[in-house]
Amino acid sequence: MTVDDSATQTVAVAVRTGTLLAALGVTAFSFSLPATAWALDGFGPWTATGVRGLLAGLLAATCLYGARVPVPERRHWPGLLTVAGGCVVGFPLLTTLALQTSSTAHSAVVIGMLPLATAAVSTLLTGRRPSRAFWMAAGLGALTVAAFTLQQSHGLPTLGDVHLFGALLVCAAGYAQGGRLASHMPGWQVIAWGVVAALPVSALVTVLALPAEPLHPTGKAIAGMAYIAAVSQFAGFVVWYRGMALVGVLRASQIQLAQPLLTLAWAVVLMGESLSPLAPVAALIVLGCIVATQRTGGSR
Repeated sequence: MTVDDSATQTVAVAVRTGTLLAALGVTAFSFSLPATAWALDGFGPWTATGVRGLLAGLLAATCLYGARVPVPERRHWPGLLTVAGGCVVGFPLLTTLALQTSSTAHSAVVIGMLPLATAAVSTLLTGRRPSRAFWMAAGLGALTVAAFTLQQSHGLPTLGDVHLFGALLVCAAGYAQGGRLASHMPGWQVIAWGVVAALPVSALVTVLALPAEPLHPTGKAIAGMAYIAAVSQFAGFVVWYRGMALVGVLRASQIQLAQPLLTLAWAVVLMGESLSPLAPVAALIVLGCIVATQRTGGSR
């Protein structure tokens, strides 16, 4: 085997590994909306946001301390604060508020648009120019997901749409910055420092919200809270950011096109929501778009 063949094989293994890790992250995130809906059975929206961030921050701080991880360089902190504001505070709060007036299926629209938003933000940050084929495949996938999820909610916009649009913007910024930082430090450290940086805000929100909102911690609510704190807010990001570092933000973000369909599956199985007969058609189109974006590459 020549040096070039060995290098090509190494790159191929890295791409396969990164794709698998990104897919695991998407699978973990796909249950976030149903788990949040469960948490809202016993906690108010502000309490749920504060407590999930607080628990995730304490878990991350313990991991960082146990691994003796040094404090990141100053040049990385603007990106880490973007991760904290977008992925730890902004997105959880806005989607939790949206779920008070929107169904899980309708809220999944924001997930369908997230890959395109992430690719756009990444393009602004890196200066890379995705190919026309990449944008066509990504756009078709996003439109398919949007049309399908809107059909699930009968096409009626809700009050939560404003929250969902805001969540889309802040999360895209957090994803793009997190994917960039994962090229300089392990992915788990990116999200760990992000949730630690957000700890003061999470603690303040928790302290202010707990006495102000009703509290009925049922078993389902506690289970939902445990999931969004340990998995949605921390463990899912560990594999997601690592996958992004290996295959690039643009490619990894398109794998997330499958997330709304997974979320809808959870909604049917665990929450009793009805599923449209168009689901298999939408799933095939989205999977085709994912394959196309993986083959077109990231830039031209």
